[in-house]
Amino acid sequence: MAKIGILEVEGVLTLYEHFGHLPTDVVREDGKLENGKKAHEELDGLIIPGGTIMESESLTPEIAEEINLINDNDGFIFGMCAGFQILSKKVNVGRNSPVPIIREGLGLLDVTFEPMINTNQVNAEIVDETTLYTKGLKDTTVTGFHCHTYGEIESNDKNVIYSNIQRANYKHEPKRVLSGVTNKKGNIMGTTIHGLLDNNPAIVNNILEYMDATDEYDDIKARNKKLHDKIFHEIAVGTNQTYTPKEHPEVPPMIMLMGTGSESGKTFLSSGIVGALRQRGIHTYVIKVGPDIRDLSPALYVNKEKLHDYASIQISNIGWTALDEVIEKVKGKGYDLVLVEGVMSAATGLLNEKVPYSTAEIAYAGNIPVIMVSSVSKGGIETAAIDIEAHIRLLNKMDIKTKGIILNRTYDDKIVGHVTDFLSQKSGIDKENIWSISKAKVENKGQVPEDYLQLENFTKASMDVVNKDLDVMKFVELAEIPKFRGYLTFEDIVDIYKK
Repeated sequence: MAKIGILEVEGVLTLYEHFGHLPTDVVREDGKLENGKKAHEELDGLIIPGGTIMESESLTPEIAEEINLINDNDGFIFGMCAGFQILSKKVNVGRNSPVPIIREGLGLLDVTFEPMINTNQVNAEIVDETTLYTKGLKDTTVTGFHCHTYGEIESNDKNVIYSNIQRANYKHEPKRVLSGVTNKKGNIMGTTIHGLLDNNPAIVNNILEYMDATDEYDDIKARNKKLHDKIFHEIAVGTNQTYTPKEHPEVPPMIMLMGTGSESGKTFLSSGIVGALRQRGIHTYVIKVGPDIRDLSPALYVNKEKLHDYASIQISNIGWTALDEVIEKVKGKGYDLVLVEGVMSAATGLLNEKVPYSTAEIAYAGNIPVIMVSSVSKGGIETAAIDIEAHIRLLNKMDIKTKGIILNRTYDDKIVGHVTDFLSQKSGIDKENIWSISKAKVENKGQVPEDYLQLENFTKASMDVVNKDLDVMKFVELAEIPKFRGYLTFEDIVDIYKK
């Protein structure tokens, strides 16, 4: 009976994709399966998912030994994104650092990584068919998506897949990039193409043939489903907290976290809200306005959730799925709430002639109520309040409902009290829906959430703060069923902006 392991340690996005429904057993930090046996003694192959394994430094000596022994036994090893990095020689994780920050991998693939951000849906070409994964597939086009910060790959091994991308480092930059590498023996593969196994059954069939398990696939999928259900009901990794679902609505209500600018704390708060609601049996899915799906990783880590194509709302020609399709696609999926995370400020891109190009336009088009978020870190509490009030006035002109306000990273309760009075008077929002969030203590060595993020520390801190300072059930109460009402024209927006 074929056994395929999936590594689950802190910082790993175990259910971010299904991996062709192949995994049957979990490998923990001690390198053992749940039956107490060492991984190499039981497994025919191992899948290492994406996440923040490098940044979290959660690869233990026991796991490293088991990976090497599985390779010695000619078992297959499939590394996805961060799993690919683990198999490499080294990764420079210092994207915002003046000097490289190097993390060593296992060196099973002769590959190094440098920073390059990419979040494209991609078509990719298989250029080599001499490995177990690509056998008979040379010149075949495969599909999936990229979601990485460290995507510039230098390889002295066998290069087998190249992706065609449209954007890199936030810019329109079409090019062909290396995205799949195997060792010379051909049993180890690393790739940056998420969904490679889910979207391309021919590669799954090659893996099954390698294990002489083609006839066992139905049994493997049945065991995979049991494993998926078990993993899904744990909150994050290693927390010993479980999710107990309630009855779900057919059409989930939506609410949007809209910021007054970048680094207002939307990603931090969204992951904390998801986790706190999940502790209460509320299944919340987070969707991002625009293409930067990396911001969704903390919420998906807490939720043990797959990243779907509707997780990115298209603005202009960037992002994945148009809003009207998103609203349809979330129906009947078992969500109690859909939390939409805005991009940058509510008004960023509002006067771009490409429509829609801003968070505010998406809120208007979907008739999605808003929670306005502003960090007080740069200008103080008073400045944040004035900024919020100005944004709400603009939203009112656009017929967008603001249901609540979050002042993030506050430091003085007395000033917060005065500001709360001011905001309630000016906006008409009840004081009970104006929250003050204290500054979190979180080990996050990067300047922005997606850089050098340690998922386990980031999400724990966010849940702690949200549970302490927010009434999270209010988000369910304040959300509304979305209704697509079309986009404002550019001329409409200019007229509103001038009023």
